[in-house]
Amino acid sequence: MELSQRARLRAGDQEALGELFDAHAQAVYGYALRTLGDWAAAEDVVSLTFLEAWRLRERLEAGDESLRPWVFGIATNVLRNTARAARRHRAAMARLPEREAAPDFADELVTRLDDSAQLAAVRRALESLRRSEREVFRLCVWMGLDYASAAEALGIPTGTVRSRLSRARTRLKSLAAAELTICRNERERREGRASRELAAATGQVAGGGPKAARSMQGDIR
Repeated sequence: MELSQRARLRAGDQEALGELFDAHAQAVYGYALRTLGDWAAAEDVVSLTFLEAWRLRERLEAGDESLRPWVFGIATNVLRNTARAARRHRAAMARLPEREAAPDFADELVTRLDDSAQLAAVRRALESLRRSEREVFRLCVWMGLDYASAAEALGIPTGTVRSRLSRARTRLKSLAAAELTICRNERERREGRASRELAAATGQVAGGGPKAARSMQGDIR
C-alpha cells in the first residue's frame, strides 16, 4: 500500500518535503507578505517554515488529513519569532545616536501611493488587535482556512476561533476605517504640496497666468 504524504514525511522522505513545499509555499508567502509587508522578509519566513517542518516531521501524528493546518501553524510560530526579533532590532536602533535625517523623496511616489498605502493602513489596524485575534483573522480571512483548520494550526478549540474572529472583524472594521481616513488625508496633503511646488516652479501666480505672460503684457503697454 502506498504511504500517505504525512507518513512519508514522518519517515524522512525528502521528496515528500518537496511536494509539501510545492503545495503550500506560495500560500505561506502570501500569508507572510500580508503580515509583514516586506517581500524579502516574507521569503525568509517561507524558508524558515519549511526548515521547521522538516525538523519537526517526527512529531506529526499518523493519519491522512491535510497538512495545510500544520504548515500554517508552523508559519504562525515563525512569524511570532520574526515579530519578536523585529521589536528587539527596533529597540536596539532606538538606543543609537540620531543621525542626520535623509532627504524625503515621498512626494515623488504620490501617484503610486494608493495600493501600498491602503495595505499599510490595514496592517496598522491589524497591529492594534490582540495577537490572538490577528492570527485568527489572517488564517481564516486572508488564507481561507476553515474554523477547524485554524483551530488545529493554532492549537486552540474551534469555538475560540469563532469568538476571536468575530471580535477581530468588529474591531478591525472601525480601526481600518480610521486608518484609511488618515491615509487619504495624508495623500491629499502631499498632493496639495506637490501642486503648490509645481506652480511655484513653473511661475504660476494666484488668479492669473504665468509671470512671464504678465511681464510681456507690461512691455507691450
